[in-house]
Amino acid sequence: MTDLDIAEVAERAGVSTSTLRFYEEKGLIASVGRRGLRRQFDPDVLERLALVALGRTAGFSLDEIAPMFAPDGELRIDRQMLANKADELDATIRRFIVLRDSLRHAAACPAPSHMECRTFRRLLRAAASGALGESQTNAPRQP
Repeated sequence: MTDLDIAEVAERAGVSTSTLRFYEEKGLIASVGRRGLRRQFDPDVLERLALVALGRTAGFSLDEIAPMFAPDGELRIDRQMLANKADELDATIRRFIVLRDSLRHAAACPAPSHMECRTFRRLLRAAASGALGESQTNAPRQP
């Protein structure tokens, strides 16, 4: 298969050419040369970009993803890092489930006022304490 120019890679990967240049600066991908002013890439770059997209979707930063690509082209994925990220996602999912259920209750609550509803007030306390994911410094303080 022949090399792909930067525009072809951008189109196939669904990213902008500026993103590709940024990824190259970060060491996530590497061009194999130029044809005129256009960077050329090995077709395998599409697989690397798919792995970057998967990592980003899972919540990894580019700095966390970069070491997964060894200079020899092999993948070096830290399994413990993946397990840790899965644990983080589990915690986030649990918080979102509590938040979803609380919002559903608040939407259908038969209390005359939300402030008269114990469940809604418990949700407010949880939000103020940071238990729903906000940092303690960003959460409003209760008197």
